[in-house]
Amino acid sequence: MPPREDVLAALAARRLLHVERIPIRWGDMDAMGHVNNVNYFRYMEQARIGWLDGMRHILDADRLSTVVVSTQCNYRKPLVYPGDVDVHVYLGEVGGSSVTTYYALRLAESELVYADGSAVVVWVGPHNGKAVRVPAVLRERLRS
Repeated sequence: MPPREDVLAALAARRLLHVERIPIRWGDMDAMGHVNNVNYFRYMEQARIGWLDGMRHILDADRLSTVVVSTQCNYRKPLVYPGDVDVHVYLGEVGGSSVTTYYALRLAESELVYADGSAVVVWVGPHNGKAVRVPAVLRERLRS
C-alpha cells in the first residue's frame, strides 16, 4: 500500500518530538523475506522509549511510569534487511492522563514512509497503577 498523501500531510503538520535510528536485524525478518509485522511495533516502542528517556531529567521517574493503552500500525511498504529504520515520533493529543504519539517509519536518509502508526501513552502511579495527570512539567514542555 503506497503512502497516502493525507497521512503524510497530517504527520508533517504535527510537532516532531524525536527521531530514533534503529538497525534492522536479520532476525527481524520473517519467512516472507521482509521485516515481520510485530517488529514495526517494537521499532515504535524503542523510539517512544528514546523520547521518554530523553526527558528523564525533567520527570520524576521514581514516582510515575507509563503504560500503552492502544497502538496501531499501517504497513505501507515492506522493510527488509540490511538497513536502518528512522522512526519519527510526533506529538498528538495531550489529555488529562494521556499523550497520543504518532510515528513514521522511514529507511535512513529516505523520505518514503514504510509504515505509520500511533500509540496512546498513559501516566500511572507507581503503587496502584491507576492513571494520574500528565506531569505539569511535561505538559508545559509539550506546549512550547
